[in-house]
Amino acid sequence: MGTNSGASCAPSLSTQLIECCERQSVFSHILNGRFKGGYITRAYGSPQDHQHAVQLELSQLNYMSEAEPYSYLPERAAHLQQLLQQLVITMLKWGEQQYQH
Repeated sequence: MGTNSGASCAPSLSTQLIECCERQSVFSHILNGRFKGGYITRAYGSPQDHQHAVQLELSQLNYMSEAEPYSYLPERAAHLQQLLQQLVITMLKWGEQQYQH
């Protein structure tokens, strides 16, 4: 996951997303490692303006074969779907807590 070295989202959000990743053991994860965030996180991530951006980098092997015929791997994809769902739920809950009116 990339947050432009913490510049594109609130630290509390990235902490909760990493904690979400730590609750599973299928996929590895790192925050602001090799992929710290591309153009979108740098251009649009502006936590002071309530715009939080996080980049999620995925390997093809997480959901399909990396060799021809590039077959879809439903079991791997199911694990990925679960994690992605939990990440989205985490972001939504975080947003609700931060921006309750």
